[in-house]
Amino acid sequence: MATVTLKGNPIHTSAELPKVGSPAPDFILTANDLSSKSLKDFSGSNLVLNIFPSIDTGTCAQSVRSFNKKASELKNTKVLCISRDLPFAQARFCGAEGIDNVITLSDFKEGSFGKDYGLDFTDGPLEGLHSRCIVVVDENGIVKYTEQVQEIVDEPNYEAAINALH
Repeated sequence: MATVTLKGNPIHTSAELPKVGSPAPDFILTANDLSSKSLKDFSGSNLVLNIFPSIDTGTCAQSVRSFNKKASELKNTKVLCISRDLPFAQARFCGAEGIDNVITLSDFKEGSFGKDYGLDFTDGPLEGLHSRCIVVVDENGIVKYTEQVQEIVDEPNYEAAINALH
């Protein structure tokens, strides 16, 4: 279990993020067209998993915008923006914002991604949603970098995540 804060108040996650150097846990997430996507669907590409509570909050929206801009400059890399939002909300946001360099995926069905990656909130006002995290996975499926943002309203360290790909 990890402890982070929401405006200074402690809240807990179900476990710890995957260890750097370990294989990334597989997942089944829902794409905007309601198809299922797994880790295998992205094999051979570097992945930046931008994970957050809800696309409809300021910090979460900003992380999607920031990674959308950076993603266009990355070779052999896909940015997956993952939350428990419905795929319809993710598609609406990206359409309204003109975001087309990232892939939004939803963990709305079972929340198994959050449990398998150890980042779902187990208490507090965001219970059941995902903690703000970055997990970078190389083209061989190995975790290269992780960050669990300590204060949930803060943005992740974009540069450290991008630098982990080099």
